[in-house]
Amino acid sequence: MTAEEYKAFTARGEFIFGQSEVHAFMRAAAREAQRITAEINGAYHTPEEQYALIEELTGEAPGEGFCLFPPIYTDFGKNLRFGKNVFVNSGCCFQDQGGIDIGDNCLIGHQVVFATLDHDLDPAKRAGMHPAPIRLGKNVWVGAHATILAGVTVGDNAVIAAGAVVTRDVPANAVVGGVPARVIKYIEGKE
Repeated sequence: MTAEEYKAFTARGEFIFGQSEVHAFMRAAAREAQRITAEINGAYHTPEEQYALIEELTGEAPGEGFCLFPPIYTDFGKNLRFGKNVFVNSGCCFQDQGGIDIGDNCLIGHQVVFATLDHDLDPAKRAGMHPAPIRLGKNVWVGAHATILAGVTVGDNAVIAAGAVVTRDVPANAVVGGVPARVIKYIEGKE
C-alpha cells in the first residue's frame, strides 16, 4: 500500500480493521512520522530547515509564510496540509490519518489536538477505526488546549475558544466554546 492509496481509502471513510493490511501500513507510517518529528523536536532548526522537515513529514511544501513553534506530534504526516501564513504553536497533536486540511491564515494555539479517527464502540471491533477528515477554513483561530474531533469542518473566520471540544461543524464567523462546543456569538465586521 502507498500513502496515496491509504489517503484514498480513508477519504472514502472505509473502516480500518485492526491487524489488517491497512492497519499495518498505518503503524509503519507512524514510525516514519515519529522519526521526522523527533528531528523537528530534538534540536533548533532555522525556519528554512524547519520548512524542509515539514515538507518531508507531509509530502508537500507548507504554504508560504508557514510558522511552527515545536514540538509537534503526528501519527502519519502524509495526510496533513497547511495553507499559507499558518501559525502552529507548541505541543500540537495532529492525528491526521483521516486527513487534516488547515486553510490560509489560521492560528493554532498551544497543545491543540486534531483527532481524525474514532474506535468502534463494539468491543469485538474496537481495535479498528473510523476515519473522517477535519477541515479548517481561512482565518480560523483555534485557542490553546482545544480538541477538534473527526469529521468536523470549521468555517472561515471562526474562533474556537481555549479548551473547547468541537464535536460538530462550526459555521463561518462563529465563536464557539465549551464541552461540547456550542456557538457563543457571531463575529461582526468580518473581512
